[in-house]
Amino acid sequence: MKFKRTISLSCAVKRACAGFTLAEALAALVFMAIVIPVAVQGLRVANLAGQVGERKATAARIAERVLNELVVTRQWQVASPHGTVREGVQEYRWTMRLDNWNQGLLRLLTVQVTFPVQGQDYEVRLSTLVDTAGP
Repeated sequence: MKFKRTISLSCAVKRACAGFTLAEALAALVFMAIVIPVAVQGLRVANLAGQVGERKATAARIAERVLNELVVTRQWQVASPHGTVREGVQEYRWTMRLDNWNQGLLRLLTVQVTFPVQGQDYEVRLSTLVDTAGP
């Protein structure tokens, strides 16, 4: 008889340990209610940073290409001060600005490329000095 009683107690102990209490389940739900929004916000920020980084690299390449073309062809003297470049489905708007430089005949040529990411505009600027006395 002692043997049967030991077996029935051990089964009762196993059944009691098999599930979660209501307090444990509620605590888990509260924890998930806090963690999930934070994790989603972290993913959104990481996605934004990735998109900005990728498009900024493309914008820098476009700015360098436009700046080099303006300098080599000397179109900075007569060219339209703005334009648009399409890379895939993304449009990059560029503008050119020519400022005075404090050293003689040199001028500061700046190309600014603007691009949108998730509804907000970002920009990249590249500058170089050009000689206004050249041919």
